[in-house]
Amino acid sequence: MSKKRRDIPTYQLPIIETHFHLDYLKEGSADEILDHARAIGVERFMTIAVEPDNMSRVIDFTKAHDDVYGTLGVHPHDAAKFTDDTDAFIRAHCIQDKILAVGEIGLDYFYDNCDRAVQRKVFEQQLQIAVDTGLPVVIHTREADEDTMNLLREYAPQMARKGVVHSFTSGMALAELAVELGFCLGINGIVTFNKADNVREVVAATPIENLLLETDAPFLTPVPYRGNENAPKYLPFIAEKIADVKQISVQDVLTITYQNSLRTFF
Repeated sequence: MSKKRRDIPTYQLPIIETHFHLDYLKEGSADEILDHARAIGVERFMTIAVEPDNMSRVIDFTKAHDDVYGTLGVHPHDAAKFTDDTDAFIRAHCIQDKILAVGEIGLDYFYDNCDRAVQRKVFEQQLQIAVDTGLPVVIHTREADEDTMNLLREYAPQMARKGVVHSFTSGMALAELAVELGFCLGINGIVTFNKADNVREVVAATPIENLLLETDAPFLTPVPYRGNENAPKYLPFIAEKIADVKQISVQDVLTITYQNSLRTFF
């Protein structure tokens, strides 16, 4: 059960939501979801593509809202859907000013929704798009640390901008390599979960200059609102837990992660 719920805190500091899925949220219209987050300080939003079918919706959101930005890419769960046409679509549209990264891309050996060889091939193809376009990447990796590290070692030196390993739940070796190569780690509501000591250990060991705030909404709602659909308005709870783990002020977390987000994507 979640802890007793309390009002969402407002710290009067700007926040950037670096990873959520606006087209997946159901509890309210897009305008309502965005307005609730704006009210607690969220200044910019990055809605993340995960498959060919939702890339156009991401683009539409960026056109409809001045403060909404997007990414284009195919998640490892849907790697089998990646075609030459998908590659061409990403390349043709990622030059738009409000498309900030290639993503969500990567490897997922936990669910294995797609053949691992296909996942690796598609991950490499999309890393190459990032190399060719100069865009950063948004990486998903789960139970695939070794292969992810090998591919990052190969491609990161060729990338003008690096990006983020989002929803970080991997081991310390991958965290250290990612930071060494210039990536940030995306920290979301998992950091507040009772059994997420491994994530808190990574947060404690990682320089605050390499952390980003994200929700991955509608998934992974932080304590004390677990059971609700996640939304960007809950970002302050993630910032508070990071501050607690690192023994610094919430204001410092918000200030530094905001600058990290600007440096990484904008």
